[in-house]
Amino acid sequence: MKQTILSLFLLGTVVGAQAQSRIYVNEYLNIGVGARGLAMAGATSASTSDVYSGYWNPAGLVQMQSDIQAGLMHAEYFAGIFKYDYGAVAIPLKNKDRALGISFIRFATDNIPYTLDYVQPDGSFDESKLKDFSAGDYAVLLSYAQKLNLIKKNPNIHTSIGVNAKVLYRNVGSMANAWGFGLDIGVQARYKGWRFGLAAKDITTSYTAWSFHLTDAEKAKFAATGNEIPIKSYEVMLPRFNFGVARSFLKESSDIQVLAELGFDITTDGKRSTLISSKPVSVDPRMGVEASYKNAIFVRAGIGNFYRALDNADTNNIKKYTVFQPSVGVGFKVKSFSVDYAFTSLQMQDNPLMSHVVSIRLDILKSRKPKTDDPAPATPVPSATPADPKKDK
Repeated sequence: MKQTILSLFLLGTVVGAQAQSRIYVNEYLNIGVGARGLAMAGATSASTSDVYSGYWNPAGLVQMQSDIQAGLMHAEYFAGIFKYDYGAVAIPLKNKDRALGISFIRFATDNIPYTLDYVQPDGSFDESKLKDFSAGDYAVLLSYAQKLNLIKKNPNIHTSIGVNAKVLYRNVGSMANAWGFGLDIGVQARYKGWRFGLAAKDITTSYTAWSFHLTDAEKAKFAATGNEIPIKSYEVMLPRFNFGVARSFLKESSDIQVLAELGFDITTDGKRSTLISSKPVSVDPRMGVEASYKNAIFVRAGIGNFYRALDNADTNNIKKYTVFQPSVGVGFKVKSFSVDYAFTSLQMQDNPLMSHVVSIRLDILKSRKPKTDDPAPATPVPSATPADPKKDK
């Protein structure tokens, strides 16, 4: 099984890397991070407001209320073959009008058998020649965000902007690796119960340059199987836009809160399998809702990844129906510690693949020292009792 996965993974990576521009480049960057966002089907560009904003929309980092936030996530896909890990730290700066963050992503398959030297010329197997390697995708996001004061006449409107500088690295064992760089820009606006967000990813177009380090034996195997021997190539990531509108339906003073968000994932790299699909632009709508009690217990649900698929029951291959990816999740917060869980589906017509995602968040609040600028009030001295003139006499 893993040998088959190795062949598909390696050939897909090498052949795909030779293309100058194609769809689904570095798609691991678009899976999503954090159980909250995944439970809401990725509809969180407008409402994200914690350390995970470095991924969803960097403008949301300035909404953090703690002095330091740290987040971790782990997920596994396809029966644990692919592992997806995410870690991030964010720190608001002075007066909390600005914030810095750093995020790390790893999406990889480990312990892939390397069987090139395993089978000997006489057909026997040499166990000492059986090795393994990893094929992984990595990304580091450096985030900066700050509040804006665009509309001074209306104090109810709050705006912010954020940017990501990201470094990409991909490798297939010792056979090939790639480096890439990109830039994201995000904005958010809040007006009373309404929230708006726009994240423009790879806004300047991101390039990933591949280099290959095949041995003579590996080159001979490529030639024997009819594959072109790669030398150097690069991939192009075209801009992607995530737009969201969110609404809180209850008063802020209420113990119960309900927030809903409608989002749109807009790609510009060609025609995709989405509900709105065309060559220049494809649009994937997303919807998510979150209900909370005393900001301690959370219940979430969402739907996304809409597309039209052929009905297998129709032998004429004419009828289609709409497929979508559902997701649900819960969350709990105890003081400065939060844990979230999401149950998502990589939706297929006959065999949906379900995945469990767990993420945590830690809020670190510094101790507050009392101000010493003002002098302490002097202790009042009781006035002396006046002498009784009669006793003196």
